[in-house]
Amino acid sequence: MKAKIIWLQGVTCNGNSHSFLNLPSLASLLQQFEFLYHPLFPSPLQLMDLHTADFDILVVEGGLKQGWKKGDKDLYELFFHLAQKAKKIVAVGSCAVFGGVFKEFDPTITGVLFDKTKKSKLYEHFFNKTVNIPGCPAHPEWIAFAIENDSFSLDEYHRPKEIFAFTVHSGCTRNEYFEWKVDAKSFGTKEGCLFYEQGCQAPFTHGSCNRILWNEINSKTRSGTPCFGCTEPTFPKTGLFHTKTYMGIPANMPLGVPKRAYLTITGIAKSFQIPRLTRKLIDEN
Repeated sequence: MKAKIIWLQGVTCNGNSHSFLNLPSLASLLQQFEFLYHPLFPSPLQLMDLHTADFDILVVEGGLKQGWKKGDKDLYELFFHLAQKAKKIVAVGSCAVFGGVFKEFDPTITGVLFDKTKKSKLYEHFFNKTVNIPGCPAHPEWIAFAIENDSFSLDEYHRPKEIFAFTVHSGCTRNEYFEWKVDAKSFGTKEGCLFYEQGCQAPFTHGSCNRILWNEINSKTRSGTPCFGCTEPTFPKTGLFHTKTYMGIPANMPLGVPKRAYLTITGIAKSFQIPRLTRKLIDEN
């Protein structure tokens, strides 16, 4: 018998639903799971039927807000009722996990377990059956991983360590430029590190974007766009394309790296010039 899923949307832009539709193995997943309700899939249930539904997994997309109408129900009350019945809750996207982008305009919006870095008032009710998959949007392979598995090793924000124990820096094709402190001077180029001048947050953002590629071929940094840090509770930050520095030194160190060690290593690296890393990878002349 297929496990039954209800996909509930809160305050959202639909981004995670669209991301999920790009899952390469979606057809295979649908052979194992049945969506009783999804706002974009043909579904046997309507929104008004959810209150009496019998299901296994509740997927939540979007932030939660008391007084927000979902059909003829209060979103918060509907979520609480369904969450009590669910065997597992999967919060997908930064809005469902931490409050996300919409919280910047309405501070009353929260994630399921977290309100930014603080535990929400729902935490004690549902922490023992909730797995968080942040991202803006969440990677479709990550969403599928949370749906298909029942046992996880979770970090402090209930993110599976199988996905979020790494930083986005891990697997970045620009790591050689990072090590030798060769900067990218603009977006969209194949050469240079985006950390020093373009605001890339990959060295202190948890995620496997450069290990599990989007559409199986690409990531932000591979395409020449800095990581925005969208899997962290501090997302979104202002000045996404600017690296804050003090006297030329990045204000934020790579995760877990002492400033003294970082300055020592980068100071040595910067004293050398590696001609190969200063040239175009593909010479057009």
